[in-house]
Amino acid sequence: MFTAAAESFLKQAREIPEEELGRFVSRVAALLQGRDVGPEAVDCLQRLHLVVAATKYPRTLDGKFVELLQTVLCLPKCPEQVQVLCAAILREMSPCNELILSCDEVQDTKLLSLISSILLAQGDKKAEVSAVGQRIVKLLEGRLPEGQSSRHLLPVLSNVISLSPVSLTEEQTNVVSKKMVDWLRYASIQQGVPQPSGGFFSNPRARQPGPVTEVDGAIATDFFTVLSLGQHYTEDQWLNMQAFSMLRKWLLCYGGEGMSTPNSDDRSEMDGSVMSMVSTTSTSSHLLPPKERLREKAFEYCQRLIEQSNRRALKKADGELQKACLIEAVTILDIICKQDSSYVYRTLSSLKILHDRISGDVAYARALLPIAQFFLNHSEMAAVDSDAIYKHLFTEIPAQLFHNPSLAFEFIQFCKDNSQLFTDTSSIFRQSFPNLFKLLAWNSPSLISEFVDLLPFLLDAGTAIEIFHLLLDLPCLTAALDIQLRSTSLPASEKASCDPAVKPATCLEAFRHPLYKSMFQYLLRVEASPEDSPERLIPLRQLLGSLASSPRVVQCADTVPVLLELFFSVVTEFADKLLINQLVLLVLQRSDQLYETPAFKDDVYRVLSSQLLTLCKLHPALIVELSKELLEFLGSVGNIRNKEALYTHMVWAIGEYMSVSYDKRCTVEQINRFFEALEAMLFEITQLRPLASIPNYAPRVITVLMTTLTKLASRSQDLIPRVSLFLSKMRMFVQSPAVTSVYCEEDREEILIRATELMNLLKMPSVAQFVFTPPADVASTQFQRDTNESLPFALRIVSRLLEGGAGFMPG
Repeated sequence: MFTAAAESFLKQAREIPEEELGRFVSRVAALLQGRDVGPEAVDCLQRLHLVVAATKYPRTLDGKFVELLQTVLCLPKCPEQVQVLCAAILREMSPCNELILSCDEVQDTKLLSLISSILLAQGDKKAEVSAVGQRIVKLLEGRLPEGQSSRHLLPVLSNVISLSPVSLTEEQTNVVSKKMVDWLRYASIQQGVPQPSGGFFSNPRARQPGPVTEVDGAIATDFFTVLSLGQHYTEDQWLNMQAFSMLRKWLLCYGGEGMSTPNSDDRSEMDGSVMSMVSTTSTSSHLLPPKERLREKAFEYCQRLIEQSNRRALKKADGELQKACLIEAVTILDIICKQDSSYVYRTLSSLKILHDRISGDVAYARALLPIAQFFLNHSEMAAVDSDAIYKHLFTEIPAQLFHNPSLAFEFIQFCKDNSQLFTDTSSIFRQSFPNLFKLLAWNSPSLISEFVDLLPFLLDAGTAIEIFHLLLDLPCLTAALDIQLRSTSLPASEKASCDPAVKPATCLEAFRHPLYKSMFQYLLRVEASPEDSPERLIPLRQLLGSLASSPRVVQCADTVPVLLELFFSVVTEFADKLLINQLVLLVLQRSDQLYETPAFKDDVYRVLSSQLLTLCKLHPALIVELSKELLEFLGSVGNIRNKEALYTHMVWAIGEYMSVSYDKRCTVEQINRFFEALEAMLFEITQLRPLASIPNYAPRVITVLMTTLTKLASRSQDLIPRVSLFLSKMRMFVQSPAVTSVYCEEDREEILIRATELMNLLKMPSVAQFVFTPPADVASTQFQRDTNESLPFALRIVSRLLEGGAGFMPG
């Protein structure tokens, strides 16, 4: 973030009027046309660059001024700082119609680098990318003029292949590949000579260059790499480092075309080892085509980096460089092995040793990802069991480093990129989902989009139930991770064991208390544990409620509804009847066992209520199969009060699917049991109590209960008189003073109209049965499938018929 002063400065630059900008440009032009372009011109160019760069909208500069910038840029004796600023302004103006620059005749590599950056910013309207690429390769191929350096050309070449790899021909890529071999493998191992200061006492002979050193201070005895250190570097050493920085990109673009031999996948380990010994000899290496020779030298370079990473760095910065180079080296080795499988056997053993060496050091955790990627890509071909590598990765890293946001993102991205491979080859991936959820719980805003792509690969019949519980407990997991992190940072004196007889006063004390210890361990488990019961977490949810207002917990809670909807959309694709039954019972059970955050509970409850209907529609027979549990749920007035939406949806599902049309096992006795339970509930919430207040239940609950009772009565017609009698009393109910004080006129009218319509329908039992339980051929029509219109319209038709509406015509 910018400081207040910087923000104010940027605001001025964005809001400068065009007239004022024009006057300022004229002043800059006068300075650039002067005899000496000095500090004042530099200051004005810096200000102008800020003006054109501070807004996303293009600034319009005078065409002659743009031409002047190009002229000044190409002046032989123009100060370098002025050249850089002119190029920066021209890049910000891109695409620029007044551009007359060309790189064809430029010999100065610094100037060519600046001009190329401008041309590449034009969007390739006039094949600028190809022209720049051709010029760069031509200069690299030939001998540069005295005092010129290739160091300024490689970054430009890297940009060219990023923008348009096809801009270079095969012959040109061969030229560059040969150059990269020399830069990577044959750089000097002597330090560079410092530039003489030119002082009176300077003596060039007094400072003879010494050998480069390793990161641990030892004198380097092998070839130079990016991990070789020195006070000063030679030209070829700089090129060595630049070549390594673009090596991955180069191999991906140009290294893999037709390089693998037809039978390379079938070579035995012995054959691969023999080939590796032959190919490493200098004689055979020089006979290889340029791309294959580059691949071999890149392989040797990366192996050298792995060896150098084993040294203990004297400086922290060098240690960080070691880790970065190790990651890059393993990634490049993976690319090389994809392009030529004969390298797999040579690489496997060294990476296995590397993994054993660094796996216990969390500082190298990021390097474990490319190692796992390598084994994931190649272990099957080499017949190597790599489960131990995956198991360590998934069990140790998320548990220890969930709080590292960049590593968490890379880890989830790695899982997302390889999710199909993991699900096909290893069970460890799905079994480790509790650890992956830790990364989401702690870093939910930045990982939610990646996790949406990842979650479907974690779900199967074996993990669905446990993941459902974990999704509902995700904010609780965030709070537990916070406690765990704070507990590990406590001094040893405060980590003493707690007295089991004393109730913990804080969450930190509870983390070590025997009463809660097993609960924390279950919530923070690293692998799936389907045999354990999540009900044991009820006391822990209440304990961690004190952290419900924590911003991190709130952010995590916001992601749960999205993931829950995704969960159900995925699970319903493969769920069998048994799993659907389990989920329905869990929805009813867990709806009041949620983390104590009001907004979270409301959002989750909304999702669970809507998904309950989806599950019932998928497997209507569950009404019969779970009749005992459903009757218990429906027989509690507390469920109407606390789980109104769930209760209403469940009542509707019973009215819709408690029919022999959906399940041949449905009997009259079962219909009667549901009828009696729902009748008791409707009586309970509508009976008038003179001495008690009327509970304010939603009119929708009452109307759905009345409708479901009517549906059940139409299928067991002995119940029709009981329903009709009950419905006839609804007018008295809605007109009583106690009810009018609770319900508005619109709500009372809604209840009365529905009661009247249902009574009219029951006067014609055969019609009622047809409307509520239509035959299969009728039920499949659009009229019956439209749940919003079919029943209300049918009720209106019957009501009009019974009221004797003259001239009434349906439709």
